[in-house]
Amino acid sequence: MIEKGRSPATIEAYGRDLAAFGDWLTTAGVTFDVLSTSQLEEYLSSLRASHLSPASVNRALAAIRGLLAFLYDEGEIAINPASAVAVTRRRRTLPKPISEDLMVRVLEARRSDEDPALARRDQALLELLYGTGCRVSEAVGVQLQDIDFDEELIRVTGKGSKQRLVPLGGVLVDALRVYLSSDGRPSLVSPSSRSFLFLNARGGPLTRQGVDLIIRQRALAAGVSREMVSAHVFRHSCATHMLEHGADIRVVQELLGHVSIATTQLYTSVSTSVLRSSYEAAHPRAHG
Repeated sequence: MIEKGRSPATIEAYGRDLAAFGDWLTTAGVTFDVLSTSQLEEYLSSLRASHLSPASVNRALAAIRGLLAFLYDEGEIAINPASAVAVTRRRRTLPKPISEDLMVRVLEARRSDEDPALARRDQALLELLYGTGCRVSEAVGVQLQDIDFDEELIRVTGKGSKQRLVPLGGVLVDALRVYLSSDGRPSLVSPSSRSFLFLNARGGPLTRQGVDLIIRQRALAAGVSREMVSAHVFRHSCATHMLEHGADIRVVQELLGHVSIATTQLYTSVSTSVLRSSYEAAHPRAHG
């Protein structure tokens, strides 16, 4: 099945991709049993013409391939027209991190109208995004039991439900302790609250959209263009700053949960032979 090992967000996106493909087939008067490779390529060309990114086109193709493979295995179609279709080549672009000085400015900015509990939450969240380089989906999924203050580690669940242990720097430990104190998370808890680390103002789990709003508000308070700062920029900046401070590229690969070191190499043009230091020695906010 195409959804095997995929996140809920990816499965939802596959559903939209298949629905759009079904609409196209209906409009074109084509059924699965007569669908040809050329017709499938025509559909993919229409997606490219609509200015979808190569990644989105490839995701649509993956969804369609999964469906057609299932239909072929079930004997519903005689041939699989997707087997000869190549993926769209993706242009690998370098990330755009912000400088350490600008990151500090964002992390230290405050709004005059902040609710104390939410301010503590926001600080812990942003320190987590920068201090661990985790994805926004990983951050909102962290549970209370995932934090080990004794060992200063946090368990993060990434793509495909793969888990990894990530070190907690001193600044992040302090921010988490303040958030978990009586004036922080406990004051946000409601009868419907679960064990998620980050809660919204109503006591429910914080969402990706909620994180985006928090970052937008913090960027505004810091006088930084919203286009320069996002959850992904926090991740990029964490990796780039560590490498600039001498971290071994494989340490950064493990930290970010990259399957391939080639992905991590996008963050630096420095020779990997000179990247030797560990997380504690490299991350600019590893010590409180």
